[in-house]
Amino acid sequence: MELRHIRYLLAVAEHQNFTRAAEALHVSQPTLSQQIKQLETALCVQLLDRSGRVVRTTDAGEAFLHYARRALQDLDAAERAIHDVQDLSRGSLRLATTPTFAAYLVGPLVDRFTTRHPGITVTVQEMTQDRIEAELARDGLEIGIAFADVRSDEIESESLFVETLSLVVGEEHSRAGRRKPLPAKELDDQALVLLSSDFATRLHIDRYFKDQGITPRTAVEVSSIGAIVEIVRRGRLATVLPDAIALEQQGLFSIPLSPALPPRTVALLRRKGAYRTAVGRAFAEMASTWDHRDGWPG
Repeated sequence: MELRHIRYLLAVAEHQNFTRAAEALHVSQPTLSQQIKQLETALCVQLLDRSGRVVRTTDAGEAFLHYARRALQDLDAAERAIHDVQDLSRGSLRLATTPTFAAYLVGPLVDRFTTRHPGITVTVQEMTQDRIEAELARDGLEIGIAFADVRSDEIESESLFVETLSLVVGEEHSRAGRRKPLPAKELDDQALVLLSSDFATRLHIDRYFKDQGITPRTAVEVSSIGAIVEIVRRGRLATVLPDAIALEQQGLFSIPLSPALPPRTVALLRRKGAYRTAVGRAFAEMASTWDHRDGWPG
């Protein structure tokens, strides 16, 4: 049994199809089928059920893959440890963030980090917190930026700062420039543009509305922070977003609500027990010094 056998089996199990798995692996389908057969012969067990329209793992195959995935994770971590360069002259960082942070947090962090370490390649993805935790657990990411209330026992969090949310309006809105807190009940007659329910931020906002016994009118619902910013900036609709986004974007005004929305703790997420590369440690250390209100110290 060789490493390629395990990687081939994982590909077939993921794609549930020999042809698509072979394309992803850049090998021929007969070669892939032969390699899987060799693995089954070596283990003296059938790993894949080929009888249906899709290829599925057998019970034995699923049990084998559970440990095979973990072994590959450890081997990948070992390879990164060998090539980990302490002077940060080269290397890579796999980073993911929930979408709201792309509007104000990711930009300054990545810019600062790549300026300090131009030889480092940073890969940034946007995804939900649940997916970030799942990717961290399977070693698909090194660091996630999300919220401290993690759901998985495999993930640990390191607090960065507390995020607050307010009503956000553009220059054309009748409440633009208001500094006095707005009673939440006044939102009952307010047309809003809000994130879709796929976002944790939207669920947080909806819980607040429910707790206050109000039902604002959702005039527009979108799945992009950038779209919300442009709609609010150029029109008369309002939204509810982190205060930091209004501070970062020109033409937006944040108005505190009374009572205020519950704050949330922004955190770096990592897999418990995972190997900490020099690149990952440097990024975490830098991120911990950033103030979302004032930027970098000094």
